[in-house]
Amino acid sequence: MNALIRILRARRFAARFVLAGAVAVGLAAPVLAEPPLEKTEIRYQGWAGQVTFAELAEDLGYLAPLKLKWVGNTISGPQDIQTVVTGDTDIGGAFYGAILKLIAAKAPIKAVIGYYGSDANTYQGYFVKDDSPIKTARDLIGKKVAVNTLGAHLEFVLREYLARNGLSAGEARQVTLVAIPPVTGEQALRQGQVEVSTLSGVLRDKALERGGIHSLFNDIDLFGQFTGGAYVLRDKFIRDNPNASRKLVEGISRAIQWAQATPPEEVRARFEKIIAERKRNEDGSTIKYWKSTGVASKGGVISDAEIQVWIDWLVKDGLFKPGQIRASDTYTNEFNYFRPGKTAEAR
Repeated sequence: MNALIRILRARRFAARFVLAGAVAVGLAAPVLAEPPLEKTEIRYQGWAGQVTFAELAEDLGYLAPLKLKWVGNTISGPQDIQTVVTGDTDIGGAFYGAILKLIAAKAPIKAVIGYYGSDANTYQGYFVKDDSPIKTARDLIGKKVAVNTLGAHLEFVLREYLARNGLSAGEARQVTLVAIPPVTGEQALRQGQVEVSTLSGVLRDKALERGGIHSLFNDIDLFGQFTGGAYVLRDKFIRDNPNASRKLVEGISRAIQWAQATPPEEVRARFEKIIAERKRNEDGSTIKYWKSTGVASKGGVISDAEIQVWIDWLVKDGLFKPGQIRASDTYTNEFNYFRPGKTAEAR
């Protein structure tokens, strides 16, 4: 009988222990839950026939309960981040040089995640016709070069190419840049409207398939693999919406890493699905040529080094004074899912 009583008492003690544990877990649950978002709608610009990493993040479910609101398309990084400065959009992306120039002009923005770049599969090339007399950088003096927009990636790379090949600032100014939509760059080159045209991705691959043109130089010839630009947020947006900022950037960084780690054919299939479902009356056939993100770091984590190269260039070009801007002041990895020292992956 005494043995039976001891068994029953032990069972009651175990039951109370389990109940206490359940209560403790219940009390802890709200602490582990995601904090409420200050806003749930993010305004952004897209690119016709392309899928941005914000759009990919939403499709993969990484942004919920955030929702994206498309306000139109752009073909220009500087224009995209200018809309962030003016408050017409919440997030935009551009080449680091364009971001730095805006920050130097006291624009209240901060880079939050690297989103594009160049590697062996994804790069910006400067092309001439096979019968072109242009063979060297010096041959570009007095010639016209097509770029998607002025003051951005393509202009900076071209000017670096000219400088490395010994052209003076005065000689470099004799090379004329012509802003042309990327989709008409090949046509402008073949029809003689320009002597050099910048081509990348599908536009480059399709042009090479047609033949008659070749590369004069590529951006990776100068810089190797590199992340060339970032998405930015307004300082006020970050202050007013810290939880939404984290959700947005974490989601985008996870989407970038997903695209980095997933076989290209699966990424292309996902992009094609997104384009078909959003119904913007656009041609999505170029997606089949997508090969890689071009982003050098996991999930677009930003480093001082990838920004410093452009600060140094701007100082060398006389646009910045030495010490005018510190790389570390222009960006934050605070919201990146793969930020150094974070615990996000353990969740």
